[in-house]
Amino acid sequence: GKVWSPSSFIAELGKEINNPQSVYYWAYMNNIPVFCPALTDGSLGDIIYFHSYKKPGLVVDLVQGLVMVCCRVMIIAVLPDIRRINLISVKAVNTGMIILGGGVIKHHVCNANLMRNGADYAVYVNTGQEFDGSDAGARPDEAVSWGKIKQSACPVKVYADASLVFPLLVAETFARYHSKFSGAEGKSTSDQLNCTQQQ
Repeated sequence: GKVWSPSSFIAELGKEINNPQSVYYWAYMNNIPVFCPALTDGSLGDIIYFHSYKKPGLVVDLVQGLVMVCCRVMIIAVLPDIRRINLISVKAVNTGMIILGGGVIKHHVCNANLMRNGADYAVYVNTGQEFDGSDAGARPDEAVSWGKIKQSACPVKVYADASLVFPLLVAETFARYHSKFSGAEGKSTSDQLNCTQQQ
C-alpha cells in the first residue's frame, strides 16, 4: 500500500474537498504542507478506525513509516513529516511561529525551530495559564530558555480564545500592510511597537 504521512494525507483531503472555502484546499492548491503529528486524535482518527473494519489491513503507523508488503494496506507515517518540517526550519533564512492552542502541535513546531537555534518570531494565542503546567500554558520565555525561540526575538503570548482573536489578528495584518503589498501608496494604520512596548 501507499505510505502516507499526515501532511500528504491532509493534502489529499484538500484535493478531494475541492472547496475554496477550505484552508486545506488552498494549502493543497499552493503546495503548502500542513503538519499534524496528532492526526489520529479526534474524529479523523475515528474515521480511520471505522475504515479499518470496512477494509481489513489498514495500518496507521505514526512512528517509523514501515512499508508493508500487503494488499489494501493504508500506512500513515509521521517520520517523513518530522524530517520535512525540521529541514524546512533548518534551511529557512528566518522562521516565525503562529501557534494557536498548544499541546502536541505547539511542541512539534517549536522543536523544529530548536533544530535551527530558535525561531525569529513567535506569537502564541491560547487560554493556557502557566500555573497549570500544561504545554499551552508555557510562556514564550520558556521556549527561549530551550533555544526554540531566539533570544533576540520579541515573542508575544495573547491570552485569549484563538477562534475569536486569530481572525482579528489576520484582518489587522492585512489592513496594516495592504498598501505595501498592493503597490498603493499610503501610511500604515498604526506605528510599529518596539519589543518592550509589545509586552
